[in-house]
Amino acid sequence: MIFSAFERMLAFRYLRARRKEGFVSVIAGFSFLGIALGVATLIIVMAVMNGFRQELLSRVLGLNGHLGVYAAQGTLLGGYERLADEVRKVKGVRMVMPLIEGQVMVSSMRSAQGAIVRGLAPADFAKRAILVDGLKGGTPAAFSEPDTVFVGDRLAQKLGVFVGEEITLISPKGSVTAFGTVPRMRSYTVGATFSVGMYEYDSGFIFMPLEQAQKFFDTDGAVTNLEVFVDNPDKVGGIQKQIANMLGGGVRVYDWQKSNATFFNAIQVERNVMFLILTLIILVAAFNMISGLIMLVKDKGRDIAVLRTMGATKGMVMRIFFVSGASVGVLGTAFGVLFGLLFCDNIENIRRFLQSLTGTDLFSAEIYFLSKLPAEVDPVEVVSVVAMALFLSFAATLYPAWRAARLDPVEALRYE
Repeated sequence: MIFSAFERMLAFRYLRARRKEGFVSVIAGFSFLGIALGVATLIIVMAVMNGFRQELLSRVLGLNGHLGVYAAQGTLLGGYERLADEVRKVKGVRMVMPLIEGQVMVSSMRSAQGAIVRGLAPADFAKRAILVDGLKGGTPAAFSEPDTVFVGDRLAQKLGVFVGEEITLISPKGSVTAFGTVPRMRSYTVGATFSVGMYEYDSGFIFMPLEQAQKFFDTDGAVTNLEVFVDNPDKVGGIQKQIANMLGGGVRVYDWQKSNATFFNAIQVERNVMFLILTLIILVAAFNMISGLIMLVKDKGRDIAVLRTMGATKGMVMRIFFVSGASVGVLGTAFGVLFGLLFCDNIENIRRFLQSLTGTDLFSAEIYFLSKLPAEVDPVEVVSVVAMALFLSFAATLYPAWRAARLDPVEALRYE
């Protein structure tokens, strides 16, 4: 649709406030703010939800394998070295790491708490970039030292221990003696602490060398499972079937999507619901625009009649009022996008400022699992939000513009 200079000039002139039509301009202003805030809020919320999911996904997959190979019977996986070698031959498999995992009670001189112990070979630990990059007060080389464990930094804070101090691990599966079952206990030195940025892991995980874990849990040279890392985590289904067919019925193979399906599905549902709810903000602003334009058409009835008697066509009148409403939607959408992107770019600084201003914790790591507020803008989603806002804005102008075009000049001037 092509608009002439005269149509654009008249449309923008009708939007400017005068004493008589001041209320119409106020409604247009609120419509502008509504669209801008709606677009900005949608962009911010979608970016936060995307960032939240991406951060959780990167940490979950950084600390856990994309596939897990478990024994079909019992809790331990024997002959794991042979199984690991066979899995490594599957196309698409990047790494295979034997793992021992068990629950313990960890105690220090100051406190005690439950935790999960994971046993890894020192060479495999060095390949976990998320752990190596998050080490504090130690080096990956310390992981191979005897009777040494690496503790999550938040867990270390709760226990009140520092690097170089000792903690005691107590296994619920004790040793059977003539006097009954005696809990298995052993003291270890904290070689380093780590932070992966996810509260659940930083406050409840302990890593130790695989051989030490086998001795502590008395696994008789076996492991609890194999962690398999693939090249493309989103396409684990085919690799899972290959591994299951190759190893036979003696093992069970689980992928990360099934293991965390409930968690990530809940995030996706919440994201979709938030999108629908926040879209209503733009919809309300569009209804405000309709009411404002209808009032503008009513106030400009005489002007429309004069234009029609001077030779203006119905299409010209319709385009004039269409531009009046559409310009509010376009400007509101543009300001909303700008504000939303700027907010997302500085969201963590804004959170800290508001947190210091109010004195409350606005993003508790205990509740949201992450230590900082994430935001990741998806260009496709931004384009979708812009398209939706413009569509609603343009649709809101059609009825008032059509009503102005069908105004009868004779009836409008009859009582003037």
